[in-house]
Amino acid sequence: LFPENITTEQQSLVLVKRLLAISVSCITYMRGLFPESSYGTRYLDDLCLKILREDKSCLGSLQIVKWIQGCFDALEKQYVNLGFYALSSNPAVTEMYQFKFKYKNKVPQMDISSNHREFVAGLCSKDVKQASRLLLRTLYLLMQDLGPLPNDITLSMKLLYYNHVTPKDYQPPGFKEDGSPGDLLFAGDPINLKVGSVSTDFHLMKVRVTTEKKRVKRADSNLIQKNGPTEISHQGLDCEEDEEEEESTEINLLNLAFSQEEVIGPEKKRKVSEPEKLPLNSRK
Repeated sequence: LFPENITTEQQSLVLVKRLLAISVSCITYMRGLFPESSYGTRYLDDLCLKILREDKSCLGSLQIVKWIQGCFDALEKQYVNLGFYALSSNPAVTEMYQFKFKYKNKVPQMDISSNHREFVAGLCSKDVKQASRLLLRTLYLLMQDLGPLPNDITLSMKLLYYNHVTPKDYQPPGFKEDGSPGDLLFAGDPINLKVGSVSTDFHLMKVRVTTEKKRVKRADSNLIQKNGPTEISHQGLDCEEDEEEEESTEINLLNLAFSQEEVIGPEKKRKVSEPEKLPLNSRK
């Protein structure tokens, strides 16, 4: 699944891409979005992974694969800062899965929303792989802990970019300029669940889930911290959390600005793109 060694920029990029693809596959499989035929099976130690493949009998899963490939293009060009998938039920957001990327020395990094600038150098491949396994295991555990989705679910994706390096006319394959408002409305009280991060000498990847508190079945689960902002406890190669992002745990109206490194004015609004929304009325 992962490169044998993760010591070069290219190997690190391959790891980030695979982690993204496996994570999105995990989310769609565990949330029952597509039929079994849309997935292949791979193993990571004793963890059975279901990975999306191009299933021509399921247009929805084909579309998600194209979305992931579009994100790959933005990663390769070192443009994308934040990618998220939102599951919505007219019109409220039910669950949101956020992937944050940073670039060190002009290299993509999947980051866990951090303002910590002194990244650890010389990370060994063994530690990176261990952090990758932990992130995927934690994501699988969280998926099992969430309540069932409503029947009328729509899946959407957005990509946010680093404006200072991204051409104004750039759009990844399959994406277009975002024409919708930047606010995401949750019907209830949203909480942030920090799944984990993976750090290499070149990349830092963060995965975070936002959902309504009532949708987490076991509120006293050992995956959720009882003190401070609600988040999944985890170990691994994490960075310090950006204090600004904690504010989003207390509001019903989650604005994209809270997921960015700084609150930016209208004249510096971050470039956003999206593919066509995907209705999922015929889920398995």
